[in-house]
Amino acid sequence: MVTKEELPACPVATTVQLIGSKWKLLIMRNLLVRPWRFNELRKDLEGISQKVLTDSLRSMEKDGIITRTVYPEVPPRVEYSLSKLGESLRPVMDAMEKWGIDYKAQNG
Repeated sequence: MVTKEELPACPVATTVQLIGSKWKLLIMRNLLVRPWRFNELRKDLEGISQKVLTDSLRSMEKDGIITRTVYPEVPPRVEYSLSKLGESLRPVMDAMEKWGIDYKAQNG
């Protein structure tokens, strides 16, 4: 997790630093519905490279936004889900969805 000293002074900049990339937002959109496996995310997020998905998931896990659960099976099964901190971003994502719907209705 990033220390308080490493975070920007501006709270909006802090949020952007943690979830502001296109791919992190789309990963969160999916994880708000249910836990996902790596290959499911890669197939659903059209255009994302394996490296970007891996880096995004690692970063989000390090920041405490998602949890990675490894099941002791053969072959191993790994699922990603939102942590409690990640779930706290649901109102932000809901507001973004509403804004997008309204924008498309007025300008589409």
